[in-house]
Amino acid sequence: MGKTTGFLEYERKNDPIRPEEERIGDFMEFHGDLNQKDRRKQAARCMDCGVPFCQSGSMLGGMASGCPLHNLVPETNDLVFRGRMEEAYNRLSITHSLPEFTSRVCPALCEAACTCGLHDEPVATKENEKAIVEFAYANGLVNEEAPTQRTGKKVAVVGSGPSGLAAALSLNRRGHEVTVYERRDRIGGLLRYGIPNMKLDKSVIDRRVDLMKEAGVKFVVNADIGKDIKAKDLEKNYDAVVLACGASNPRNIEATGRDAKGIYFAVDFLTEVTKSLLDNGFDHPPVDLVKGKDVIVIGGGDTGNDCVGSCIRLGAKSVKQLEMMPMPSCERLASNPWPQWPRVLKTDYGQEEAIYKFGTDPRIYQTTVKEFIKDKKGNLKEVVLVSLESKKDEATGRMMMVPVEGSEKKVTCQMVLIAAGFLGSEKYVTDAFGVELDGRTNVKTNPSEYASSKKNVYVCGDMHRGQSLVVWAIAEGQNAAREVDEALMGYSNL
Repeated sequence: MGKTTGFLEYERKNDPIRPEEERIGDFMEFHGDLNQKDRRKQAARCMDCGVPFCQSGSMLGGMASGCPLHNLVPETNDLVFRGRMEEAYNRLSITHSLPEFTSRVCPALCEAACTCGLHDEPVATKENEKAIVEFAYANGLVNEEAPTQRTGKKVAVVGSGPSGLAAALSLNRRGHEVTVYERRDRIGGLLRYGIPNMKLDKSVIDRRVDLMKEAGVKFVVNADIGKDIKAKDLEKNYDAVVLACGASNPRNIEATGRDAKGIYFAVDFLTEVTKSLLDNGFDHPPVDLVKGKDVIVIGGGDTGNDCVGSCIRLGAKSVKQLEMMPMPSCERLASNPWPQWPRVLKTDYGQEEAIYKFGTDPRIYQTTVKEFIKDKKGNLKEVVLVSLESKKDEATGRMMMVPVEGSEKKVTCQMVLIAAGFLGSEKYVTDAFGVELDGRTNVKTNPSEYASSKKNVYVCGDMHRGQSLVVWAIAEGQNAAREVDEALMGYSNL
């Protein structure tokens, strides 16, 4: 498999990245591509290990270890090493329907479980995957043809994020008539409006959607099911309905002064920025939203990082990012052994740009907002920060982050972006379909199944498992499609 000694001969070499001083001036993707010679060397580092944890997708220590799609990573890396890119794409396509998305935005669970990464840098599997799919697009290998025979069954998919697109793609290939309903003005869901363009260029979504349209998938935008269209009409007109609406109920920060002007949920902010850029062809970034403001981002995850990067591009005067948990270790702890997901400090692109722009890391750990302070016009002018410490809750026995008495500090701030995660599916959608929910307000199903409590209504993605990764959403969409297909046809070849 591959070059037996490749991991000993070649060091990891990442795709070139535009420098901070250049990339913060626009919203374009900033990752380049290695030449084919270097790409083959990176694939040669795949070490033919006895047990390829990279493709396992197992849950270890509460986190996934390896790819949830079970991509056969060593096989694709071997084909890239040998320069057989078309075969590499064919191999990847057997397990993965939308690699152009994960190869840009996935945190690379495969690399975190790479055997080579135990003592050295892991194989650059994510970038190899991007090279494969971009080669395929450039050479006309990514085709979606309308099925030669239709089954006569109709399926509605509600939501056009990664899980909805994956489900629709699979069901259409099987021969079912598929219609995707999206409440916003453009297709893509989280991919379109929850992820900034510099991380995922929206033309990447458009080219996939165009292929799906050519293959017969119907898309309906500005269609909010439960509001614009009744759920019972979908249940009446379709043989099955797949709910892929995401976990889009944002977690709020309940603090004094929350009604101040200038406080936004992160996804609403990112949506407004991306929509403005798309509407004006990227000619006029919406700098008026942020320019000259002191911004505080509440939340240390990927969405918070995306807010940091977006605010820098829009001319923020300063950006701080609050994280309620302690700063992670720079190296794995003994309690977090390989091949578990490494809970270590990661400095992402937004934080790198903040360090370049302002000279310091924007992250402030074990801190949250205690109070929002308004001026006479109701505009946010300051926030009161408070430090947090870990203490055991006597009633539950759980460790909790609680405020440190006397640690309050007042900070100038005209804009706050809340990126504190999500609380599950939105109530008006689940009420409209009358589906049973679990304790986290996700749609309830039997373990490892996708059928809801309502006949012929299925669920996948974040609406099913809670806020998660794009790769999990795609895996869920593919799996749900197989279950729907089997229910409609009595068997499935998906």
